[in-house]
Amino acid sequence: MKKVLVCGGGGFIGGHLVKRLKNEGFWVRVCDLKHNEFSESPADEFIIGDLRDPLVAKQVVKDIEEIYQLAADMGGAGYIFTGDNDAAVMHNSATINLNIAEEARLAGVKKIFYSSSACMYPEYNQMDPDNPKCSEESAYPAAPDSEYGWEKLFSERIYLTYQRNYGMQVRIARFHNIFGPEGTWTGGKEKAPAALCRKVAETEAGGSIEIWGDGKQTRSFLYIDECLEGVRRLMESDFTGPVNIGSEEMISINNLAKLIMSIAGKDVTIKNIPGPTGVRGRNSDNALIKEKLGWQPTQSLKSGLEKTYPWILEQHKALVEKV
Repeated sequence: MKKVLVCGGGGFIGGHLVKRLKNEGFWVRVCDLKHNEFSESPADEFIIGDLRDPLVAKQVVKDIEEIYQLAADMGGAGYIFTGDNDAAVMHNSATINLNIAEEARLAGVKKIFYSSSACMYPEYNQMDPDNPKCSEESAYPAAPDSEYGWEKLFSERIYLTYQRNYGMQVRIARFHNIFGPEGTWTGGKEKAPAALCRKVAETEAGGSIEIWGDGKQTRSFLYIDECLEGVRRLMESDFTGPVNIGSEEMISINNLAKLIMSIAGKDVTIKNIPGPTGVRGRNSDNALIKEKLGWQPTQSLKSGLEKTYPWILEQHKALVEKV
């Protein structure tokens, strides 16, 4: 039984990944600052630890064959684009990646998956909401719109140098807005799909919800199951990446809200207000993943939201009942 480590396995994507790996027959160790918030992890071993500490990193990589490194200091636009958390985001995530890369090398770990982000793409290619350019080769000259994106780009290069200098096998994916049940949905670190599902869930019909910016900024959103399929296919391939794992179904944030309203069967007014929005347009370019892995996501945004909205609605109802 292959022994794998999931760093950040107490989080949204990591938690779902642990379940998938267990279903595939792996022995799984998790390291995170916290346990999963919404369900019990099926991990064989769950270590509560801070990967910014090199001693913790050294401990968790012992006897491990493969690592999935998803641990990071991150959140939605309200956390990433205000500028208030830049130093913490840069320091915390870079320290984790430096520690994991070095301790994995020393421990003889064979392969590492690193979860990068579409936030590392240059802002100058994402000014037109209708025609963003996010193909993998467009990453340079580098000019991410956030310190979060700069850290992701830096850490990609950490892992690529460890592959080049030490022969460690590395796989890198750039995630584009992953969403689904059991993700953060309130508290300030939630991303757009969860935030809008929550706002629609908690607003009476005929009421209004607030959306930052003019709502014409565009994004694509990928359901969690498709993300995991892409990760596993990449990990089992002989392709290093970096490669996009995301949807090519682009939508404006206002239209995303309207789609959620239709799923909820609720007519709500949109009120656009000033707020952090990030780049004007972003959409996954899947040409490379189709070429290298012979696969790309196919599930529609609507089908993913039809699974996510009811879950967030239940969370909201449970929270209201507690108050």
